[in-house]
Amino acid sequence: MPNLAYPGPHNIHRHVLPNGITILAYENFASQSVVIDGVLSAGSIIEPRSQAGLANFATSLLMRGTQARGFAAIYEALEAVGAGLEFSNGRHTLEFAAQSLVEDFDLVLELMSQSLRTPTFPAEQIELVRGQIMTGLQIRANDTSRMAALAFYDMLYPQHPYGQSISGYFETIPHLTRQDFVDYHARYFGPRGMIIGVVGAVKAETAVAKIEAVLGDWQNPAQQEPPAVPSMARPVQQQRQHIAMPDKSQVDIILGLPGPLRAAPDYLDAKLMNTILGVFGMMGRIGENVREKLGLAYYAYSRLQGGIGPLPWYAGAGVAPENVDKAIQAILQEVERIQQEPVPAAELADSQAYITGSMPVGLETNAGLANVITDMAYYELGLDYLQRYPDLIRAITPQHVQAAAQKYLSTEQIAIAIAGSVDGYQ
Repeated sequence: MPNLAYPGPHNIHRHVLPNGITILAYENFASQSVVIDGVLSAGSIIEPRSQAGLANFATSLLMRGTQARGFAAIYEALEAVGAGLEFSNGRHTLEFAAQSLVEDFDLVLELMSQSLRTPTFPAEQIELVRGQIMTGLQIRANDTSRMAALAFYDMLYPQHPYGQSISGYFETIPHLTRQDFVDYHARYFGPRGMIIGVVGAVKAETAVAKIEAVLGDWQNPAQQEPPAVPSMARPVQQQRQHIAMPDKSQVDIILGLPGPLRAAPDYLDAKLMNTILGVFGMMGRIGENVREKLGLAYYAYSRLQGGIGPLPWYAGAGVAPENVDKAIQAILQEVERIQQEPVPAAELADSQAYITGSMPVGLETNAGLANVITDMAYYELGLDYLQRYPDLIRAITPQHVQAAAQKYLSTEQIAIAIAGSVDGYQ
């Protein structure tokens, strides 16, 4: 029996425009605001290695000038009414989010539409943003956590789009041109496959009509589909890479391997397994053992990403140089334990309660609702997913958790990246 307390098919209004845009509208009149959350398949997966950082760079320019407004005019219009609009880029998608009072909904939609459809990529703004990105890369080069992540992805995903940095590299960003951004926009921006979630104090039919007014006539016959996501086998054996940063007093460790797709039938089993391993409480078993009990790390955790491609499961820790090997061994011991021993019923119940109990908190805001509703459409989970979700989590058994750990984790076929100053690794 679906839990009608959560949004579902009975009150999420789905409408597909003739040009291919899917709109999901949820009415919430608790406050006089409205939020937009949208996705477009225009992520960094489209980039060749020589243009790494292209999609992220271009996305940063969308609000730097359009055919209708210049940079200053765009931000003055938003700030005058206290509204927000932003664009960001991931591996598969360009994402956009906006929030405003109901009376400013038309303005935000107009600015969003202009940024998506008619950015001008002004030359002076390109150089300003280029400078900001290069500064960000310099900061990354001095951050042990970010450098460990960079090495981890590069090692785990050789000859795969996931191995490339979304932000780019010192050798790629300086060579990206305005024409590169224009070409990227012409090839991948368009209505086909776009998903827009709208939540707030506006009637669903009104929201649909307003979005159709600014985007319904958008056509791009040249819009391309992103390339298919290649699969990725786990390493054949344990691999290690050390990024020498001798002036750092802390070392960051990231270890992991390719994880399950979001569409995998046992994805939620793997999610609960990871919650036990490195999320719940003081960062799960990994945090409790590596940080609290053994005192080997400043922080220790694990993450399971899940996506339309083989994004990784990984564990991370920040440690003193002398504790690197001990911390790695302690994390791998927890991986082995969850593979070999069924999770006690009480521990399983605690993590199930944490997952199901935290869900309503994420749905308390319009922004949280809009994000979840858009994700449900993007991953094709069904509009009743939120209503089914608590029961799906509660149905997971210790055997399901153990099977997921045995299937998706390994202590041997794993990549280990270390960034910092460590004797014996330099």
